[in-house]
Amino acid sequence: MTDGSIVKHLISFAVPLMIGNIFQLLYNTIDSIVVGHFVGKEALAAVGSTGTIINVLVMFFNGISIGAGVVISRYFGAKDNKNLHTSVETTMAMTFIFSVIFTLIGVLGVKPMLHFMSTPEDVFDAATIYLRIYFAGISGLLIYNMGSGILRAVGDTKRPLMFLILCSVLNTILDLVFVIFFKMGISGVGYATIISQFISAFLILVLLTKTDDIYKLVWKDLSLNMKIFKQILDVGLPTAIQSMITSFSNVFVQSYVNVFGSSIMAAWSCLNRVEQYIFFPIQSMSSAATTFVSQNIGAGKPKRADKGTWVSIGLIVGLTVITATVAFIFAEPATAVFTSDSEVIYYGALFTRLSAYFLILNSINHTLAGALRGRGNSKAPMVIMLIAFVAIRQIYLYIGTMLVDSVYIVGLAYPVGWTSCCIIELLYYKIKIMNPNKENAS
Repeated sequence: MTDGSIVKHLISFAVPLMIGNIFQLLYNTIDSIVVGHFVGKEALAAVGSTGTIINVLVMFFNGISIGAGVVISRYFGAKDNKNLHTSVETTMAMTFIFSVIFTLIGVLGVKPMLHFMSTPEDVFDAATIYLRIYFAGISGLLIYNMGSGILRAVGDTKRPLMFLILCSVLNTILDLVFVIFFKMGISGVGYATIISQFISAFLILVLLTKTDDIYKLVWKDLSLNMKIFKQILDVGLPTAIQSMITSFSNVFVQSYVNVFGSSIMAAWSCLNRVEQYIFFPIQSMSSAATTFVSQNIGAGKPKRADKGTWVSIGLIVGLTVITATVAFIFAEPATAVFTSDSEVIYYGALFTRLSAYFLILNSINHTLAGALRGRGNSKAPMVIMLIAFVAIRQIYLYIGTMLVDSVYIVGLAYPVGWTSCCIIELLYYKIKIMNPNKENAS
């Protein structure tokens, strides 16, 4: 990424990652479709409401993986093969440790978290079953995500995509077999998901072990190098904390939704599924910006890194305008994919239209944050996103729901956070990043 067309590099990196993210989303989408049509709206509400709990741990880990990717990209751009090798071994050792910790925390913390979210009784038991199965197999997801993150850091997004497509198809088949033929209900979709994730983890480990490239995983060298581990945490920990706290704050948002009952919960679940198809391209471009900026900073090309930041923002804003428009126009059919319940479809479409175009601002937020992390500055995005996505959003919900008892207030919670974050982050970038460059240039 340090030479040649910036647009070509960003697109060739982001598109396979975007497709991969969409296929990864299919895991939960297929779960929702199967339970929504073959089990019932309570099961759909259970699967949908558990996403906020799962994300508390998964998003923390993904923040750490961003730190690992920045470190590996930096050494790759600098052609420092020795430290690159050490970074890979440290990254995977760290992943195995986190896998054990997250499995224990997840399985043991299911019921307290569901109680904390005010989960209704008609949803509680199904959500408990699904979450316990999911967390029992969460190591498969973590290993795949980190392994594919290593490959992305050196510019390879195509082979992880192939594995993901294969396992998404497998997940779909297993969902249908377990639920329709074996009548396993919500536990069937849970088992289908973790089996598929374990297979994707196995494939990524085989690839890393068998490759002859410089990022080869050598098992006998597997250890935590404290110098590299500290570098990963310096970038990844602020991102992880921000992601985890933001996800945890969404548990509070979910609790506001849960008050309105299982139909609104199911509708909110449908909104989250639809929005994720818009958000994952945003996340992909954010990762592309992180890797692009990191490699060019490592290669001593800060002006190219700056230019790549604005090109990536322009690309994702244009794409998000298109996807948001499609979501707005086809809100009812998109919701109906998950359920045939007319009330759920009505409110799912309502929530989708309320937030669709605000996702354009969210695309700026995440891409700019990705570029800042590529510079090694993950503290500023952490602080800004915590202010906007946690503090401002929760204050809005608390005051708004006190004044007006309406689902419209809850439906605008995410857009309020996205808008405030966009304003603050653009001001920060202009003051702290652009102005010093101008002074230096003069």
